[in-house]
Amino acid sequence: MSKAPRLAQLDALRGIAALAVVLFHYTTRYDQVFGHPVQPLFSVPFGYLGVNLFFMISGFVIFMTLERTARPMDFVVSRFSRLYPAYWGAILLTFALTHAIGLPGKTVGWETLLVNVTMVQGFFGVPHVDGVYWTLEVELLFYFWALLSFRLGAAAGLRHFLFACLALRLVYAGAQVFLGVDLPWMGQRWLLLPTICWFALGVAIYRLSRADAGSRLDWALALAAAAVIGVVDKPVEAALAVAFFAVLHGAARGRWTWLEHPVLLWLGAISYTLYLLHENIGWALLRRFESWGLDVNVAILVTIALCAALAHALTTFVEQPAMRWIRARHRARISRPEATAVQG
Repeated sequence: MSKAPRLAQLDALRGIAALAVVLFHYTTRYDQVFGHPVQPLFSVPFGYLGVNLFFMISGFVIFMTLERTARPMDFVVSRFSRLYPAYWGAILLTFALTHAIGLPGKTVGWETLLVNVTMVQGFFGVPHVDGVYWTLEVELLFYFWALLSFRLGAAAGLRHFLFACLALRLVYAGAQVFLGVDLPWMGQRWLLLPTICWFALGVAIYRLSRADAGSRLDWALALAAAAVIGVVDKPVEAALAVAFFAVLHGAARGRWTWLEHPVLLWLGAISYTLYLLHENIGWALLRRFESWGLDVNVAILVTIALCAALAHALTTFVEQPAMRWIRARHRARISRPEATAVQG
């Protein structure tokens, strides 16, 4: 058993997931959108599945956070300080650099930038400054439902919500396949039905990784989520879900000490900012490098290095200081009334 901090291995997995998405966007997806002048030596067509691992890790972390917060506002501040400062820095950098370097068809105007500050622009039909931001709306919705169901019924409440969503996922799929009826799309979107299975797997892993909390219901939740993926999506995705489950469960128990390599831990530390910055900025850099005649493979490696450097700077100088400051202010605001009450 590893003696490293419990979440270190999970952070490393998050870093690996981010790198998989980056490689997908710089090889397969870039070729689809812009076209490499020649095929790179490698391609990562399944790298987008790193997003599924992100959602599983989010399910794990959000349940853990809910159990550790005494007040709803503690949870809100925790999630706000984690997501928004880095996001605001990322949208400004992406807006500025894509306009400066050039990225045809992908740049947006000032009005779109201002709406993107909310992180929920997609709900109003406003384009994203960067296409990867669609996942942030999914995360925010999951936070909302997780907080609401947990406050109403603690761990059982969240589990019941997830079971209900898994059942609805089957209802939607069954209506379409057997009746030819497309049920309201907004219902799927607001209840996160396309992605809820992956969040449910993460929640189950958190519960099962704790000797004092896991139960048969948690195993049932994990099996139900994997089964729904197999029925509604593809059997191969169900197999992937099982593989992700095993890897993430082992990491939660500290079993994969190889994940504690300093490079992987660093990659995990910058995973969020790398994810936020890599797509449009990376594509703009790739187009520029390739237009200069730089070898495709060298261009991809240089772009990864530059975006990782940007992510490291954003993490070091914006994300971490802002998170500490916001959380310290929140703790101070809570402690003042308590101190006054004691003195009174």
